Amino acid sequence: MTVLKRSWRKSEKGRKMQKTEYEKKEQDSLSNSFNNNVQNLRDIYKNCSDVVFRPFFIAGKGKAILVYIEGLANTEEIDDNVLSPLMQESTEYDDIKTLLKKRIAVSNVKELATFSDCVDQISIGNPVILIDGRATGFSLDLSKWEQRSVEEPSAEQVIRGPREGFIETLQVNSSMLRRKIRSPEFKMQAMEVGRYTKTKVIIAYMDGIVNKTLLEEVNNRLKRIDIDGVLESGIIEEFIEDNPYSPFPQLLTTERPDVAAANLLEGRVVIMVDGTPFVMIAPTTLYSFFQSNEDYYSRFLIASLIRWLRYFLVVMSLLLPSLYVAVLTFHQEMLPTTLIISVAASREQVPFPALVEALIMEITFEALREAGLRLPKQVGSAVSIVGALVIGESAVQAGIISAPMVIVVSFTGIASFTIPRYSAAIAIRMLRFPMIFLAGTLGLLGIMLGIITIIVHLCTLRSFGVPYLSPMAPMNASGMKDVLIRAPWWSLRTRPHFTGGYNRYRQPPDQKPGPKKGKEK
Repeated sequence: MTVLKRSWRKSEKGRKMQKTEYEKKEQDSLSNSFNNNVQNLRDIYKNCSDVVFRPFFIAGKGKAILVYIEGLANTEEIDDNVLSPLMQESTEYDDIKTLLKKRIAVSNVKELATFSDCVDQISIGNPVILIDGRATGFSLDLSKWEQRSVEEPSAEQVIRGPREGFIETLQVNSSMLRRKIRSPEFKMQAMEVGRYTKTKVIIAYMDGIVNKTLLEEVNNRLKRIDIDGVLESGIIEEFIEDNPYSPFPQLLTTERPDVAAANLLEGRVVIMVDGTPFVMIAPTTLYSFFQSNEDYYSRFLIASLIRWLRYFLVVMSLLLPSLYVAVLTFHQEMLPTTLIISVAASREQVPFPALVEALIMEITFEALREAGLRLPKQVGSAVSIVGALVIGESAVQAGIISAPMVIVVSFTGIASFTIPRYSAAIAIRMLRFPMIFLAGTLGLLGIMLGIITIIVHLCTLRSFGVPYLSPMAPMNASGMKDVLIRAPWWSLRTRPHFTGGYNRYRQPPDQKPGPKKGKEK
């Protein structure tokens, strides 16, 4: 063990030294020596078969080289708008900047001074030109790679509303948000996260509406992330959420630009990560996970009724199996005589107690649901439905499971499907198992202890400092218009209270932020 520890420490030390030397080379400034610049870049991209070094002569006189990554750069544009014009003979070679402006038909040309700048531009697909006798390079905005077309998100489908969703390309996602919000008050701040992936992250907010303290906190948490790479927004979510050990999500994720735009207009911050269609919204509350974006496009009476139905089904999804187990195990007198006789008759051949029976059915149902997600779409849904029917019917006929338990578990599964957000639905599914254990050991008393524990935990949660149960706890009467009901649009005159004193009232951007005197308590 000692030898292993020493060798591990030695390899770690060597890795850090090697990384430091690489970073040192990467930070060196470009020199006037053309050969040294080219050799340093070749050393940085050693054993990188997809990196192309294309030497050529500018105007038939000066040496130059074009460096780009095959598959990320637009080779057709490079041939037509870069190599072909620059290789033509010209007398303007002495003024290279003038030659680039006149000959290269590229909208964005940046001047680079260090190797790190060159590596950053090459990595995102922009080709870099190095010229003999100059201590600077030039990057050309000619990146191009394959991307998925804009489609409707499969996890957030609506009957009425926009049919477009985010994709994995950050530029497209930011443009979709910019198309929704055309005001210059809509700001975007960019940064890089990840030592090796250098993933681009954008913080989007509405200037004049967002709380400056919230914006500063989001920036600080993102800057503190130190990790090799970021491949999906879920990695960043674990780093910046307030309580990572809680089963409840503390950031809202969405694939829909209209949902992100609506939260921006309420003073929240949207975090977009390159390479994923899911954007994160902070801060958030518990009730946001039970609200569908379609609630705001339907008539408010229908939306309020559906919202109440959704809350009822969420409670049933959490408590129904545990209530059934508690009543059968400890409180049979609570059932009517006819019903208890029917249930007893169906359980006559079942060899397991209600607790074990419920756990068997819940685990089987969760396994079928997970299998349906992992299988190909063509057979996934069929396997889930047929498997549930066949297994349930066979288990009842074999006397392993009673028919009422199959009904209870099936209704619980259907109720969990009504939760709009998957992250909240999985939290409810996780808490269902300890609630069943408490019901099977302590009866209704155990259920009450479990409910109290969950409520106390929710009261202690924060999302970027905002109470998780707000505006209900602490109580805010104006915010209740969008919690238990969806009030008419003409009555929603104030933004959520957690946005602070920055333009809380919904007023034009040219009007001075803040309410009138005597109307803010």
